Amino acid sequence: MGTALVIDDSMTDREVLTACLKQAGMNVLTAVSGEEGMEKLASSQPDIIIIDVVLPGRSGFELCRDLKAEAKTSKIPVIISSTKGTEMDKFWGMKQGADAYIPKPIDQEELIRTVKKLIG
Repeated sequence: MGTALVIDDSMTDREVLTACLKQAGMNVLTAVSGEEGMEKLASSQPDIIIIDVVLPGRSGFELCRDLKAEAKTSKIPVIISSTKGTEMDKFWGMKQGADAYIPKPIDQEELIRTVKKLIG
């Protein structure tokens, strides 16, 4: 089904997302920070990126904005996944260019539905 890049500093959340995506038939790359995520993007082109908001260094919002501003990554769908799940957080995430916003704890069926919708 494609490749996903999961950027999340929580080992538990990374493992849940990775297992869910692999079960749906995807290859999964992982990163624990925005910087590591950008390094992975220098050498690979995932079909979708899933980003946590609270990350060491730069926030997921900043990372999303940067990804959407760069020609090489602007077309890759971005899902923001966060414990920050208020309507204002979702609104702000979408304003940064996110294609979807899924609050944690992740509803795995919703995640897979959203990924399929975004990458066909």
